[in-house]
Amino acid sequence: MNVAHVLRKYNPAEWGGTETALHRLCDGLQQGGVRSLVYSPSLPNLEREGADPLAEVGCVMRRYQACVPIWGLPEEKRRQMVAVGGNLMSFELLRSLWREPGLSVIHSHTMGRIGSIGRVVARRRRLPFVFTTHGGVYDLPPALKAQFNAPHTEGLEWGKLCGFFLQSRRLLDDADAIITCNEREAQLMRRHHPSRRVVVQPHGVPSRLYEVDQRPAARAAFPRLSGRSVLLALGRIDAVKNQSWLIGQLPALIRRHPRLLLVLAGAVTDEGYAAELEREIARLGLGWHVILTGGLPPGDPRLIGLLQEARAVVLPSVSETFGLVILEAWAAHTAVIASRTTGATSLIEDGKNGVLFNLDAPEAFHAGIDRLWFDPDWAGRLASVGRQRVWADFDTRVLAERMRRLYENLIEEKLCAT
Repeated sequence: MNVAHVLRKYNPAEWGGTETALHRLCDGLQQGGVRSLVYSPSLPNLEREGADPLAEVGCVMRRYQACVPIWGLPEEKRRQMVAVGGNLMSFELLRSLWREPGLSVIHSHTMGRIGSIGRVVARRRRLPFVFTTHGGVYDLPPALKAQFNAPHTEGLEWGKLCGFFLQSRRLLDDADAIITCNEREAQLMRRHHPSRRVVVQPHGVPSRLYEVDQRPAARAAFPRLSGRSVLLALGRIDAVKNQSWLIGQLPALIRRHPRLLLVLAGAVTDEGYAAELEREIARLGLGWHVILTGGLPPGDPRLIGLLQEARAVVLPSVSETFGLVILEAWAAHTAVIASRTTGATSLIEDGKNGVLFNLDAPEAFHAGIDRLWFDPDWAGRLASVGRQRVWADFDTRVLAERMRRLYENLIEEKLCAT
């Protein structure tokens, strides 16, 4: 079986939750005999990057030329749209998918024009078309939804014509299966697309990878961990992940926990936001209490070591459709404290396997941190309950096998329909 995974962006240097989820899915599929071909846009300086984690798990990489279809857009805005959220266009992807021999399924991990190209080719070739939402389509805070849907005020967007011919708005209506990792998103999908097959498929964790003690690797890479109480925030440096909220809470935390070290581990996908974050850290004099590690690839001993070293992992996200970081923390036997996003609340039972708080009520966040710090036995119990759930419900091999069976069912249905 050959599956084409269509991406809007893939750069190993800007690794995030979507890339981790795809990496683990393809790794599990490869073990089940499924060949994964990953289609992603060519990006500047890719030849200077190091090893490609997707290629290392057996994926065949297919790079295609893509562009931001707006005339007159400033270069900085163009780079930002390529990095996060931009609705790209590619004529080469259309040709490449059409000519790829032996395809069994086209599986898009993006919407917009790029995802619609996958839909068009799948329909023409009579192949199953699967769509996975990694960041939410309907289950988004109103402010974030407005930001994504805001019209462009600079330049002339000629891509609208391409979207019209590709029938971009029909992507979900024509999908043979819609995959989401979030039950709330699934409910909304079924409401908006009642005739479609909507499947809740959580992201997975290779549980055994976290059984090896990798703390020495993390300490060697980040010597400032020595003798400190580590609070780890794992996620791309982006306004949605809301690291600035954490920085705002940090002075009060330090007064109660003077040796606390906040580690922000993640690639920068919004350079402007990252610059503001660093200025705020400097303004508040928090340099001794904060480390920014940059992006760390999946399975990296330094990343696993950070998860094992942390007293707690914190997710202050504005929106989190699933929360793969929660599973990674549990696999590393580390407690989790998270804002009440739908992803976090679908996994965490407050006080049983983690701690939940509201962003507009930071008192609960501070009370949760204090108890995690002062009551390590309780923190350990929360982590143990979470770890048991990871092994039972979220191991990579189990979830990849479910996806393989879904592909087989869709292929059989297509054959019966012809």
